[in-house]
Amino acid sequence: MNWKTEAVEKLRRYDAMRQAVQNLPAEIQRLEEEARSLPSAAAADTPVKGRGNSREDTLLSNMVYRQELSAALGQAKAWLRTADRALAALTPEEKLVLHRFYIYPERGSIDRLCGELGVEQSSVYRKREKALYKFTVALYGAVEQ
Repeated sequence: MNWKTEAVEKLRRYDAMRQAVQNLPAEIQRLEEEARSLPSAAAADTPVKGRGNSREDTLLSNMVYRQELSAALGQAKAWLRTADRALAALTPEEKLVLHRFYIYPERGSIDRLCGELGVEQSSVYRKREKALYKFTVALYGAVEQ
C-alpha cells in the first residue's frame, strides 16, 4: 500500500466528509418526519401477492434508508476524527500548506503560499513534502520509503 497516496486522498476528501457530517443529520431528520407523516394503513389496502401494502413498502424503504444514512454518518464521523487527530500533529504552517495543496486547492495557491511564507516555490514544495510525511506518519504510522 502506498501510504502517502492514501494520505493525499484523505486530505482531498476532507472537506466533503466534513460537509457530510454536517448534512447527514438533517437528512435523517427529514426522513424521520416523512415516516411520521405517512398515513396509517387502511383496512382496504390489500397486500399485493406476498408483499405488504404500499404504505408498508414506503415505510420499510424509509427505515432502511435512515439506517444506511445513520451508518454512513457514524463512519464519516470516525473518518473525520482520525483525520483531525493527524492534522493536529502538524504545525500551523504545515496545516496551511496541506490545506492549500489538497483540502482547498485553488489556482495560484502556490504563489500565494510563497508570498505568505516568504519563500520560493522550491521551498513551498519541500514544506509540502515534509508536512505530508508528518501527516502520513501521524495517520498511519508508516510511509513508503
